[in-house]
Amino acid sequence: MGDLLVRLFVKDHENLEDSRVRTAIGSLSGAVGICCNLALCLGKLLAGLLSGSVSITADALNNLSDASGSIVTLIGFRISEKPADEDHPYGHARAEYLSGLAVAALILVIGLELVNTSVDKILHPTAVEFSPVVAAVLAASIAVKLWMCLFNRNLGRKINSTTLLATSDDSRNDCITTSAVLLAAVIETIFDVRVDGYMGLCVAVFILYSGWNLAKETISPLLGENASPELAKKIVDYIGAQPKVLGYHDLMVHDYGPGQRFASLHVEMDYREDPLECHELIDAMERECLKSHNVHLVIHYDPVCVDDPELNALKERTQAILKARDPRLDLHDFRMTQGKRHVNVLFDVSLPSDLRGETDSILSEISQALNDGQVPQYHVKITFDSASFNQKVD
Repeated sequence: MGDLLVRLFVKDHENLEDSRVRTAIGSLSGAVGICCNLALCLGKLLAGLLSGSVSITADALNNLSDASGSIVTLIGFRISEKPADEDHPYGHARAEYLSGLAVAALILVIGLELVNTSVDKILHPTAVEFSPVVAAVLAASIAVKLWMCLFNRNLGRKINSTTLLATSDDSRNDCITTSAVLLAAVIETIFDVRVDGYMGLCVAVFILYSGWNLAKETISPLLGENASPELAKKIVDYIGAQPKVLGYHDLMVHDYGPGQRFASLHVEMDYREDPLECHELIDAMERECLKSHNVHLVIHYDPVCVDDPELNALKERTQAILKARDPRLDLHDFRMTQGKRHVNVLFDVSLPSDLRGETDSILSEISQALNDGQVPQYHVKITFDSASFNQKVD
């Protein structure tokens, strides 16, 4: 059913790298969500009024919030499709993240309202009128929400959308909460025990928990996440396979929304290579990354010396000192320059976040070890980089 809807309403649906296809898929998800959730909301409101169940009514309001969230999702995908302009040179793709955040806010507000309603029902319990109609409405709701969960999960994975994956999780949660509501109605009918208010409170707490998790998931990319392992592997696998490339480091990916990613990377090449040829190769790599991975990549050219025995031996010695201190420590951009009174040894160290307070100690340890009996003395200068930008990709 889901694949059929995509084929019917999304033109060129197999071209997932096209931003227009991504927007069309997101819009389809939003439209389906609006229709399904409004239908479920009306059905549950009717069942809740007929039975006097606050938990069923609460579940109906949850579907209303889901419909509102689908509207926000639909608007978010539409805005994210707008091209870059003078005020927003990196595009508007982050609107998708903002729409997810708005959905989370709606869920949290509804959850708080349901807490208030459920507490009132606990303090002033009334009987729930259970009937086959109520049971049928709730069972149908569970089936529809399960389908929506699978539908949005499939679309979310197709276009790598955190918003659609979060919508899928929300539908899964609705299956659980509606099942709980149905269970409460059955328990009250069979055992004549007033559990409706308590079950409604559980539903409200679950909604709040879901909203909080959704908020965290949408705020995280806005704050600035590291590159996904999959994307990083695609980039470094391609770069590492190119001729003349000896190594790479400092991969930084800036996410301005799905389909709007900018990155920078340092690439090491033999200093004896023709700089013009290296520059031409770097240009080709940047163009290919944009074409194949939709990443605007800027490559910094690092010429490295590979034929100096003293430098290579000193590099291996320094690397051994770092690894002995902490196996996670690694170096790059290792070079030597001759000063008037000493030899400058300069390099970068990839530093894990938990070792940030040990930079002076690391510098001191390496300086002492390298200068033990050394004449002339080595003057060690270290630039500490974040290990987050230099993770090994398997």
